[in-house]
Amino acid sequence: MQQGKLQEASLRMEELLKKTFVNAISAGQPIDDIFVVRDKQIAFKKDGDPYLTLSLVDRSGDIKAVAWDNVEAISKAFVAGDYVRIRGSAAEYRGALQLVVQDINRLDPAQINARDFLPTTERSVDQMLGRLIQISQTVKDEHLSRLLSTFFEDKEFVDRFKTAPAAKKMHHAYLGGLLEHTLSIAMLIQAIADHYKGIDKDLLLTGGILHDIGKVHEFSYETHIDYSDAGRLLNHIVIGVEMIESKIATISDFPEDIALVLKHMIVSHHGTRDFGSPEPPKTLEAIILNYLDELDAKVMAVRTFMEAEDPEATWTSYHRVLDRFFFKGKGDNSRAEKD
Repeated sequence: MQQGKLQEASLRMEELLKKTFVNAISAGQPIDDIFVVRDKQIAFKKDGDPYLTLSLVDRSGDIKAVAWDNVEAISKAFVAGDYVRIRGSAAEYRGALQLVVQDINRLDPAQINARDFLPTTERSVDQMLGRLIQISQTVKDEHLSRLLSTFFEDKEFVDRFKTAPAAKKMHHAYLGGLLEHTLSIAMLIQAIADHYKGIDKDLLLTGGILHDIGKVHEFSYETHIDYSDAGRLLNHIVIGVEMIESKIATISDFPEDIALVLKHMIVSHHGTRDFGSPEPPKTLEAIILNYLDELDAKVMAVRTFMEAEDPEATWTSYHRVLDRFFFKGKGDNSRAEKD
C-alpha cells in the first residue's frame, strides 16, 4: 500500500515537470504545460462577451495567451503570479505567436521547480561579487571607501544584491543581472577613468557601484520578475538615494559636499527626465556614469535580442523598443566571456 502511494506521488510530481519552454513553441503545436501568469486582463468582444488575455512566462521568455470560453470562472481560479497548467494550442496572430487556451488550472508552488521559470545569470555570482569588492577596495577616499564597506558588510543587502535582476525586460533581466551589470560598469570605469583629466575616479567608482542599488527593492522575483510595490511607487532611483543616506548617517563626519555629488550621480544616471532621472547629469562624473550605464544596457539588450533570433539569419527581426533591425553578419555573435 505504501509503495503504491509513493508511486502515485511520483507520478503526480512528474506531471508538474516543465516540458516545453516558450522559446521552443511553434505555431500549430498542442500545449499542455506549466507557466507563470505575469499579467491577466478581461476584455470584451464586439458582441459584449468577455475574453481573457494573459501574459505567460518561463525562464526562456514570455508569450501572450487568450481564453475565449468560460472566462469569468477561469479568471477567478488564479491570480497574476500563480503557476498554472495551460492546455491549448499555439497559433500565429497578427505576426506574433500566442496560445489559445482551452483549460487553466492553478498549481501548488511547492511542487514546482522555480528554476524553470526564473532566468539566471550564467556566471558565478560569488566570483562576480569578489571581483566587485576588489574593485571597491581601490577607492582611496576614506569616506567613500567606508561607505562602500558598509554596504558590502551588510549581509541582507549582499544577499539581495547577488540575486536581484537589473531589469524586468530590457537588459540583464535575470537573477544575478544586477550584480553582473554593476561589475561591468565598474570595469568600464576602471578602463576609461584615467583617460580624461580632472575626473574624481574614487567618486566615479563609488557612484558606478551604487548607482542601481535601489533595484534590490524595486523588483520582486519569487515566481517571475516584476516590479514590487516599492518599485512602482518610488522606483530604484529614489530607493537608492534613501539607502545611501541611511548608510551615510552611520558614518561620522561624512562630508556633505561629497554626499551631495554622489547622490546627484544616482538621480541623474538615466540622463534625462524623460528616462526617469529627476535631474540630468551636471558633473563630469555623472555624465560619464550616464553614458557607461546606457552603453552597457544597450549592448546587453541587443546581444540578448540577437541570441534569441534565428541563428542562420543575417538580420534580426524588428526590435520595437529600439525601432530598428540589427545586422548580425555571418560571424559568431555568441556572448563574449567577461573577466
